[in-house]
Amino acid sequence: MTLTLDVVATGLGFPEGPVIMNDGALLFVDIEKQTLSRLCPSGEVDVVASLGGGPNGVAIGPDGAAYVCNNGAAYGFVQMPYGGKTVTVPSPERPDFHGGCIQRVDLETGAVSVLYDACNGKKLLAPDDIVFDASGGFWFTETGIQDDDTLQKGGVYYCTTDGTSITKVATIDMANGIGLSPDGKVVYVADTIFGRLWALDIVGPGQVKPGPMPGMPGRVIQTLPGYQWVDSLKVEADGKICVGTIFNGGITVFDPDGTTEHVTVPDLFTTNLCFGGADMRDVWITASSSGTIYKARWPRAGLPMAFTA
Repeated sequence: MTLTLDVVATGLGFPEGPVIMNDGALLFVDIEKQTLSRLCPSGEVDVVASLGGGPNGVAIGPDGAAYVCNNGAAYGFVQMPYGGKTVTVPSPERPDFHGGCIQRVDLETGAVSVLYDACNGKKLLAPDDIVFDASGGFWFTETGIQDDDTLQKGGVYYCTTDGTSITKVATIDMANGIGLSPDGKVVYVADTIFGRLWALDIVGPGQVKPGPMPGMPGRVIQTLPGYQWVDSLKVEADGKICVGTIFNGGITVFDPDGTTEHVTVPDLFTTNLCFGGADMRDVWITASSSGTIYKARWPRAGLPMAFTA
């Protein structure tokens, strides 16, 4: 598959978490600039809120507010030469890291509040990506913290929007992208450094079926060959899972049967995408290391999100 990519925004820091709005604007976070912004149909970029830390993933809740996974400045950024250009990439240095949280942003006023920053008394590490189910609860991932010699594992959580209930559902080494199957019975999770896509079978709100062996959070859909990392994801209406792919820059489309297809995007850190338009075939892609957002036409329809604003 080859896409015709149109640049709709450039000169950004490290964009992520694209969400299409009802008026055609694109909501997104900028991890480097620590903001939630709106790309207007006119091409202008307006800052909705300054979030601090490292805003990483966004979803619209049932109340029309934006819910943000903030990684708490889990990594810094450095510039490096790549492909004849200078690109911005995450750095393992984290001098300002203070632990992450889930934030709620009122899109009308820009007011920001912290909904969760701990689970059962344990501080959240680095929340990353988020998806709402039809009942109004949300699943989110945290990537954990990785150093040269240690790994604090990440995981999958389930929460309510009233700030009273957060449950750790599963442990996954570096849980990143998260999405739900069209029937709402499976939650898919991208495990970044292993290039792996997990499928966790849902048996109740915030409950999943144990994996087939100890230490396995669910079923393995596929593990990519070579040195490919997987990032955030969205799901197509037909059930295919589209995952931002790092180093082998682009989108990897996973079929639930394990077969894959790679769609090239000219960016080392192709981190995320979202679907929209009347037929749900318009796609916006965050090409993060070049500070660019592309728009293209996808060959199939994306799955609508549970809530929009």
